[in-house]
Amino acid sequence: MALYIAILAAVVLAFAGLYLHSQRVLRRKIADLQQDLREEVEALKKAREASVPPTPAPVAAPTKRETEEEVSPEILLVIAAAVTTFLGKKVRIRSARALQTPYEIVNPWAQQGRVFVQASHNVAQRIR
Repeated sequence: MALYIAILAAVVLAFAGLYLHSQRVLRRKIADLQQDLREEVEALKKAREASVPPTPAPVAAPTKRETEEEVSPEILLVIAAAVTTFLGKKVRIRSARALQTPYEIVNPWAQQGRVFVQASHNVAQRIR
């Protein structure tokens, strides 16, 4: 019985020693990696400071009227040529204006609803 207790104590001490040693090695490795990371960040900061031009003065945001400018004549010619090619007969564009970008139109609630509906159409989930 005493032999079993001695063996058990030796195994517990061995595991405790192994645990403490692995903790020490891990702490040392983490400290080395953190130091390497700090050095890389400093090098990147120095490289960025050397390559970044001075920031320009802030510009006022364009008003709604400025963003709704008419389309340039060159773009109108390209659109007319594309439509002429598609339809096979000469067209004349009388007016054109830029629409809002999709990111300005999208309502987040509506977008989430569309995502939910599209996700419900996953056929692979129904097969299982």
